[in-house]
Formats: sequence, structure tokens, C-alpha cells
Amino acid sequence: MLALISGLLCAGVAVEAAAIPGAGSLDSRQTAAVFSLPQFATDGSARTAEIAMKQDGWQYGPSVAGDTAFYPTGVLGDIATGADVAAAFAFQDKHYANVLKDSAEVVAALNESGGVKSLDDFVKYYEGHWKLTVPEGPYDGMLTNYKDDLLFSMERLSVAPFRIFRIGREASLPFAVENAASISGLSLEDLHSQGRLFLVDHSDQKDLPRSAAYKYGGAAQAYFFIHPASNDFLPLAIKPNNEGSDLVFTPEDDENDWLLAKMIFNLNDIWFTQWYHLAATHVTSEIVYLSAVRSLSEQHPLMPILHRLSKWTWAMRPLAINRLILKGGPVDQLFPWAGSIAGEYTDGLYKSGEASAFQANYMRTNLERRGLINSRFGPPLKSFPFYEDASVVVNAIRDFFEAFVDSYYEGPDAVARDAELQAWLDEANGAAQVRDFPASPIAEPARVVDILTHYAYLVAVQHGVLNTNSPVASTASLPLHPLAFYRPLPTRKGTVSSGEDLVTYLPPPKAAIGQIALLAAFNRPMFAGGDETIAHMFDDSDALRRMNPTTRDAETKFRAAMDEFSAVVAARKFDADGLSQGMPFIWNALDPHRASYWLTI
Repeated sequence: MLALISGLLCAGVAVEAAAIPGAGSLDSRQTAAVFSLPQFATDGSARTAEIAMKQDGWQYGPSVAGDTAFYPTGVLGDIATGADVAAAFAFQDKHYANVLKDSAEVVAALNESGGVKSLDDFVKYYEGHWKLTVPEGPYDGMLTNYKDDLLFSMERLSVAPFRIFRIGREASLPFAVENAASISGLSLEDLHSQGRLFLVDHSDQKDLPRSAAYKYGGAAQAYFFIHPASNDFLPLAIKPNNEGSDLVFTPEDDENDWLLAKMIFNLNDIWFTQWYHLAATHVTSEIVYLSAVRSLSEQHPLMPILHRLSKWTWAMRPLAINRLILKGGPVDQLFPWAGSIAGEYTDGLYKSGEASAFQANYMRTNLERRGLINSRFGPPLKSFPFYEDASVVVNAIRDFFEAFVDSYYEGPDAVARDAELQAWLDEANGAAQVRDFPASPIAEPARVVDILTHYAYLVAVQHGVLNTNSPVASTASLPLHPLAFYRPLPTRKGTVSSGEDLVTYLPPPKAAIGQIALLAAFNRPMFAGGDETIAHMFDDSDALRRMNPTTRDAETKFRAAMDEFSAVVAARKFDADGLSQGMPFIWNALDPHRASYWLTI
């Protein structure tokens, strides 16, 4: 049992980097000076020399963990990446010792309890266990309401909202649902024509190379709809697309058939979200950061912000290579598909722009494009927990950056005259090959705010929903979210005879504990209430001392806003209908006193 667990990935945690990149070239007077824009600097020649040194020392090296964005090399780049990797791996080892302790305790308790024989027995893997690494367990309601269709559908609007879209008026429908009217009150075509029909399509996972002959997965597509009477957001049908089958499952099928179909979809969804997270948050932010390091002086006020939001950023892709997708590693062991293919799948998400397009993936721009907010076609979503929570955090981030930017740039002329900023845009669009980054020249302060807000959104908000604390609490919690199936998936309906029979498809104890251990290694309970959280995103005393008073005031206001929102999240309970935010589970992934403000894994 523990032989499997000992090979699993331990997620990294960030601490302060050993040195600010490039700072070794600066004397004590420069590093103590207030931050300034280049047009107002008194040390222009020194800044020019410093940037030249950084450009020489930070080079664009080959991509790692797939063929996506460049990874740093050069004298300074090698020092920084080496320091990040060493520190992250040391933290990983320390954290993983607790994962091993928790795992061993679960193994012993499971043996004493008689094991897992029914779906409800899966609670034995969680309750009273993982005290060091997942002390709160899955979200309240996740283990008790896992059969609820509303839980399944509302996960698409909270914990996993990044691939669902409203099917456009002129779009074709990928598969038919003959009994749509008896489920929803409207035919599939009427749901579509009224703008009530949504799709998640994971058919790009079809024919992925399998990691073992005894593990199975589908390539599911799923329809969801806004009910014409209740306006609830509900599942309509799932087409698993497993090998040799063209079946379509709906809520009117046998309970066990339908539950298995939802599990198949969830397996595809967790595969997507984990590699989307790698491409959309880590890789995309890394290359933006690297282009900034090569373009901005360490005296520029943007630089300390980017440094803080990019803690240990260079360690994450090496961690994936060495502790996740390696041959025989956790992905090979726990998923149906080989870890070696994960890099290629990530490449596709990055190169298509789905994960990497910078401006197109601004939060509201992205959600509007997918018809989830402000849609002119169809009714609005009754409840959209991701947007509700993310908006509070993103609006506060934007308020901070508006105050920060306006305090340094008195107007469009100041932005246009910032040669380092304009050089960063040129670098990002040129040598760095950042996808869909704003092009130089820009003059509007709001455009600078957009860039900084989206960067913070990627590393804190989007990452916090996709990874870190969230998977073990939701998108990879058992029994609804297995990482693999251990029997061939049905090619006809009615073959899953009972809940006990369904258990035989799911991960056996060794794999189930391994799955939880993998995600426990991502979890960060030690951050709760501390200064690694979103509430402290800009709470850097050394940097703030060198900032202007307006920025220091803005940080205080941001922290107060996050304290207030954290209290709201912490107070959430089930209402009289057993719902919270319209869901049969209580979600707290973006609690500013729990979620990290930087990329921790």
C-alpha cells in the first residue's frame, strides 16, 4: 500500500526567494531607494546597465513538462530556478511525511472496519482521518449528497467552471437526446433555440494511450440545461464515448447506470482541469513573468508585485516532471492514461489558446464568450457561485491596482513615456512569444490595470479553484470522482446491477488511498489564517516601505475587504432547502484566509 503512496507527488509551497532576480547587481543605495518609473529616475544609466545584465543572465531556454512556453536558462536564470527547485522539493519532502502518516492511519483503520463494500462506505476513507493534511475533509455535503444531480451540475458552475459553455444559436448539436422533453419539459431543439442548453466536451480525450490494461476511462460529452420552470441548472445527458459504445445516459436511466455515467464524466473533467491548470496558470504566468524580468528594472514599481505573485514559480514544472508525470509515477499509477501523454495534452490546451490566450481569458471576457454571464441568448444563470466569489476577489484586486497604477501614472502620457513598460510589451509579444498579450504602445492606465489584475487572477483565483485545496475537497473526492475505473465500461444499459456492483468499477483500497494521498499532497491546511493567503497578497512590508503612501493605503483597504469577504464565506450554511449558493455542498475555495495568493503546486 505505502509503496504506491511513497511515489506520489508532494505539492510545493512558496517561501521568499533567496534573492530578487538581478538584485545582485545593485548597490545598497539602489535597493533601499523608493520605486520609480524610468522617466523619473535619477539613475537612468544604472537602470539601463542593470536591465542589460538581466537580459544577459536570463535567457529563454527550452520548455519543460511539455512543449509550451520557454523555461529560464542563463547564469541568473539557472541560479533562480535552482534555488526555487531546491526549496520547493525540501518543502515537499517535509509535507509528504505527513501525507505518509495520514495514509498509514487510513490503511490500519480500513482493515479494522471491514473495508469498503458499498458506495456509502467510501466515507470510511475520510471521516476522522487525514488529520495532518486534509483535516476538514471534502466540502460539507460532498460525501452525503454525491448522488444528487444538482450537486453534479452545480460543480460546473463552482469547482470546475472552465470548459462549460452555452451552445450558440447557430451551433450544431453533437448528439441527440430523444427523451429531453420528458426530462426538461422541452425538446433538445427547443432547449437550444431558447438558449437554455450548455455543453462540456471532453471528446479530445478519446484514444489517449492507456497506462495499464486494467484501467479504463471515457471521453465524455455532457449537456446541461436551465430548467424552463425552476430555472435550476441541471444535467440533461451524458455520452461517455468509451471504447465500443455510442450510448447516451440520462437521469431517466437506471440509477446506477446514470451514476456511473456521471462518474465517467468526472474522471474526464479532473484530467482536463489538472492539465488546463498547468497550462493556464503556471505556464502562462511564468512566461509573462520571465519577459518582465528581462524588461523592467528592479526599481520599477511593477517588479516587486510580480516577484511576490511569482513565488517559487520556477519549481512547479520540474516538480511535475520529477514527481507526477514520470514513468511509473502517480499519473501512470492512478489515471487510465499515461503520464507521458500529459505533456502532450497540456501542449494542445496551450497551443490552441484555450488555456494561454492572455487577453481573451480575462475573467469576464472569458465568461461572456462562453455565454455564462451577460448573455444576449437565453436566460441568465440562477446561481453562479464561481463568478459570485471570484468577482468579489477580482474586484478588490482591481481596486488595489487602480489605486497603485494611478498613483504612479498621472495619466496616459506617463504610461506612454514608460520605456520599460513598453519594452515589456514588446518583449512579451516578441522574443517571449506570450499569446495574446497587449501590444505596445499602450497609453491608458486602465490597460496596465488589466494586465496586473489578470496576472493576479491567474495565480490566485483561477489556480485556487483548479488546484491546491480544491481537488481533494471536491473534483477528486470519492466515490463521485474516481481517477480511473477498474472494469471495462458498459457498452449497453442495465449491466450495473446494484450499488455494490458499481463499487467494483471504482478504485480499490490501494488506489483509493493513493488518490486521496496525491490530492492531500496538494492541500495546504497550514496556510489557513496565515500570510500566504489571498488576504495578504500585497502585504509585503519591505516592498511597501519603498512604495508611495497611496499604494500602502490601498493594501490596507484590500486586506480589510478580504477580511470582510472571508467572514461571509466562513458563515455559509445550508438553507431550508439544504442548499448553499444554490448547491447541495458548501464551497469555500476562494476564502481569502484559506486560498493561497500564489502558485503553490
